[in-house]
Amino acid sequence: MKNLSSSEAKYIQMTETPMPKLVTSMALPAMASTLITTVYNMADTFFVSQIGTSASAAVGVVFAVMSLIQALGGGFGMGAGSIISRKLGEKKDDEASLYASCAFFGALSFGAAILIIGLVFLEPLMRLLGATDTMLPYAKDYARYIFIAAPIMCSSFVLNNVMRSQGKAVMAMVGMSLGGVLNMALDPLLIFTFDMGISGAAIATALSQLISYIVMWIMFTSRESIVRISPSRLSRKAGDYLAILKIGFPTMCRQGLASVASALLNVQASVYGDAAVAAVTISNRVYLFVRNVVLGIGQGFQPVAGYNFGAGKLKRVKEAFRFSVAVATVICLVFGGLIWFNAESVISWFRADDAEVIAIGTTALRFVAAVIPFMAFSTFVNQLYQCLGFAKQATVLASSRQGIFYVPFIFILPALLGLTGVQLAQPMSDLCTFFLCIPFQIWFFRKVINKAET
Repeated sequence: MKNLSSSEAKYIQMTETPMPKLVTSMALPAMASTLITTVYNMADTFFVSQIGTSASAAVGVVFAVMSLIQALGGGFGMGAGSIISRKLGEKKDDEASLYASCAFFGALSFGAAILIIGLVFLEPLMRLLGATDTMLPYAKDYARYIFIAAPIMCSSFVLNNVMRSQGKAVMAMVGMSLGGVLNMALDPLLIFTFDMGISGAAIATALSQLISYIVMWIMFTSRESIVRISPSRLSRKAGDYLAILKIGFPTMCRQGLASVASALLNVQASVYGDAAVAAVTISNRVYLFVRNVVLGIGQGFQPVAGYNFGAGKLKRVKEAFRFSVAVATVICLVFGGLIWFNAESVISWFRADDAEVIAIGTTALRFVAAVIPFMAFSTFVNQLYQCLGFAKQATVLASSRQGIFYVPFIFILPALLGLTGVQLAQPMSDLCTFFLCIPFQIWFFRKVINKAET
């Protein structure tokens, strides 16, 4: 009865609370966790940058590996989360637990495969991802521990998404934030005090992920969670796993292509030396800080949209979208302006003693700042399609930024403009993605929401 009461209370909260209050209450904890995650990623880059330019560039090389891990874990997590929020909206708690269990153990298995493949082919993979001879030792030392942590990292994404999908945003925030704070504390301790160099940064990241995993797993064993995860709840039907992968596929595309894009960027930038790779790596970290703020709002928006769509309250889905886009766009305008006017200072904070890194990074960061205001709309159109189960359209949108547009740009623009083309590739793909999302948004509101309402 207690679980039933908790489920009913959550249903009422998600389908009747005024939308600004509901989205804000869901988004703030998600934003806090993504911000802390981003800050510790930036801190990681900052401390590693103090070792040297080649070490800083190596972090950018290994970022492609971390994007791949996030692609698989996030794909399982987002796929299950979308289904779970709608199942809870339909008051089908047992089915929600089934999908959560399938996603968790699926992500754990894929993470184990990444661990084995990564360690066996460590050096060839680093070469493939753009590591030069001077970067290679740093990249191998950093990547080794990231591969070891892959199973934990993959399954942690599922735990976090499942927690948010049932409206437990604060609990998800606590799990992620605790690991992030620990990472920031361990970085200088392991890198400098214990003289472990770049390996210390990777170990700090792995340990922080482990702590987050343990904390969130404890939450799932408590009575606070409506959804349960256990081997006994695993489905024997292939269709259930395919349903998760179908909806999670846009996330896998988005993050998987981010891994490919990062590798291509490193390869193209390495033509101009380690300083160019370090500069675009730092620029991307700053950009990801803003992007993760927007994604944090989106993580509050998605379960709200899923719950209300499942409950048949379509006007609330439209209201949630409009409110989220408006708030996030204002935030992006503020960040875009701050980054534009302080670009040189931001890059100098990471590599104050390397004039070449500062010059290249400042230009790259200003190009990024110019397109940041368009980010919120395109992000939420993609998330809207995904969280409501429109997998084909969501996959096209998810593939556009880092694939459909980016891949041609990263080859064509450098050939035409040299280093400037490398710096422009990502901003141009972001701008094109924005324009692509406009007809998708119009179609969805006219053909799905408005038609269903009438």
